[in-house]
Amino acid sequence: MRTTGEVGVAMVGGRTSMVLVLGCATALLATACTDPPPVPGPQPTSVVEAPEPGPDQIVIGVDSIVGGYNPHTVADLSPVTRALGRLLLPSVFVPGSDGRLELDETVMRSAAVTSTDPFTVSYTIRPDASWSDGAPVAAEDFIYLAEAMRSQPGTIDPAGYRLITDIASREGGKRVEVTFADRYPGWRSLFSDLLPAHLLKDVPGGWQNAFASSFPAYGGPFAIKSIDTARGEILLERNERYWEKPAAVDQLVLRRSDKQGIIAALRDGNNQFALTRATGQERAALRRLGDAVTLYTVPRPAVAEVLLRPTSDVLSDDTTRAAIAALIDRKRLIAAGAEGGPSGRLRATAQLGVPSASGYQPTIPAAERTPRPQRMRELLRRAGYQRSMGVWRDASGDTLQLVVAAPREQEPYLAMARELVRQLTSAGIEAKLATPKPRELFGTDPADPDADPLAGGVGVDIVLAPRAVGADAASTFASRLACRERPGDSDGSANGTDGSENGDSDGADGDSSESADDGVVEPGNLAGFCHERLERLAQAVLTGERPLADVRPEVESTLWRADVTIPLFQFADTLAVGDSVAGVTPGNGFTGPFGDAVNWIRTGE
Repeated sequence: MRTTGEVGVAMVGGRTSMVLVLGCATALLATACTDPPPVPGPQPTSVVEAPEPGPDQIVIGVDSIVGGYNPHTVADLSPVTRALGRLLLPSVFVPGSDGRLELDETVMRSAAVTSTDPFTVSYTIRPDASWSDGAPVAAEDFIYLAEAMRSQPGTIDPAGYRLITDIASREGGKRVEVTFADRYPGWRSLFSDLLPAHLLKDVPGGWQNAFASSFPAYGGPFAIKSIDTARGEILLERNERYWEKPAAVDQLVLRRSDKQGIIAALRDGNNQFALTRATGQERAALRRLGDAVTLYTVPRPAVAEVLLRPTSDVLSDDTTRAAIAALIDRKRLIAAGAEGGPSGRLRATAQLGVPSASGYQPTIPAAERTPRPQRMRELLRRAGYQRSMGVWRDASGDTLQLVVAAPREQEPYLAMARELVRQLTSAGIEAKLATPKPRELFGTDPADPDADPLAGGVGVDIVLAPRAVGADAASTFASRLACRERPGDSDGSANGTDGSENGDSDGADGDSSESADDGVVEPGNLAGFCHERLERLAQAVLTGERPLADVRPEVESTLWRADVTIPLFQFADTLAVGDSVAGVTPGNGFTGPFGDAVNWIRTGE
């Protein structure tokens, strides 16, 4: 007998089977009609490692990175060379917080005068001070630098080194005794930016060529990782061999760009700061960046000047040289060189010193402030020239021609030289522009006592050039006017055995004067101007026999009357510091911002 339930199933027959299948399918959608699937086990996972942080960098915008990089030569004088010298090379003394020279205790233990007869200075070098290849900083580095500064062409402030008569090495080279021919109050200005003698002394052309594109070794807080002139970048990294406080950042990058690129990089935060020769318009554009950038003016230790060279065939004549000086429009030359930037506010109106120095006083005669075309014409006629068919000609009918030289790839000398050529041409004087490489222009063979102080200067009449200014004003003065001693010369007193105290006068006026070519100049005397009286005064100041202030009036008036050097302005750069870096300041003295580079830090992105 079937149960009721069984009867019910039987009654639906095949339809019942379909209902059961559908019911099961429906159940599968909800809970499943079979055994539950196995629980999956742990699945393998890929491990993504965090990227290694890049080096901590500070990027600095600059106008140029083109070498060479010898900090002791006029040819290599530039903000980048000065910066690299401070970052890579050891010095005995460096400017302190007040700009005065102080012993660099990261390199030296002591330096002091230990005898006055003969005048002797003893230096003790730290035992751990060494070059990047492991060689110690030692007496041989002092000897090499002193010998090069005395003999090589185009050096900056060599006068003090020329007083040295002996350098003795003691205590394995870590004690140095330097003997001088005379008293030398400015001895602290010597032996800055020491060079690795062990790598340079036996290399032919080492002084001239070793720094053409890089540094052979380092003895400062940074080292060069690469110099890429094509990309315009110098990459410096922390010197792992440096024995003192290590730099706070891993790397410094000096990156070349045009002015608009520098401004954009500061605005976008790609550069942390910039050191640039900004024009007036570019300075205004930097100010428009607002509080994100702080601006400073940083004077350089150099004055732009015109050299009317008395060693040239044409300008050896005092009257002709005075005529050209009367023609020159200083105001236009300054405008061409400064381009409305801060250099234009540092006009050089004296033959000695720099406008940024305290106590700087103008000495330029009123007549020299503006061009005097009528005076120029009178003097040229007195010198035997006549104007014919728009040009000046001598008695033989030959045109008056002058060669104006400026160092290649170094602005603003080229811009000023072009302006001077325009002035000469407009006045009826044929002028040609020459642009030799800096090392060709500011150098000669020191073994040839009769050589032109400019190697590329044969036939060069006028040069647009820098006048480098060193830490010791007396040394700078004496270096500018150095003449080689000639056979038969007497040791004339600086108080004047050559005539009256102020007996020199402008040769263009026909008065007696000491000729500009009385002697043979030292290679560092770029103007080629040898004046016995001024040289004796310079030596008296150099040795402390007379204060510079006492002889300044006579020196200034004599140099203005000589029509040899026409100062224009002191170079000044704009330091623009962004808000992503801390510790960057304009510096003291002429060190610029790089004196405290070990303390710079990045503060944000």
